Amino acid sequence: MKILAFIIIAFISNTPWLGDINKAETQAQQEHKLILINFSGSDWCGPCIRLRKEILESSEFQNFASDHLVLVRADFPRQKKNQLDKDQVKRNEALADKYNPDGKFPFTVLIDGTGKVLKEWDGFPNESSAQFVEQINPLLSDSH
Repeated sequence: MKILAFIIIAFISNTPWLGDINKAETQAQQEHKLILINFSGSDWCGPCIRLRKEILESSEFQNFASDHLVLVRADFPRQKKNQLDKDQVKRNEALADKYNPDGKFPFTVLIDGTGKVLKEWDGFPNESSAQFVEQINPLLSDSH
């Protein structure tokens, strides 16, 4: 029972990843947060999986994100069992057309609530989750 409670608490404390940039922009504007978009190939891109596990799912990043970021994941899985519904694929493709036209993976973009690009990470950022957060921190004042 204790394990189940721990899993539920751990799940609840994670900042959710949205799949709709319009909802993310609305939320970011209402809550005065920035938007972090992560372009990922969740079932085929090794650096994408490493980025997710080592940085984006770290407690340090999650705690920071819950206070300062709205998270959006644009996933492009290849395996049939992981395919997304058609509407989500269209949203992801539209997001890629706008922010990742060269189709880089992983590719992470920090934008404000109006869609203005503040910072980009091309590939796996070879740093700790603390260093990743430190790169975002100075940009927060621009969003408030």
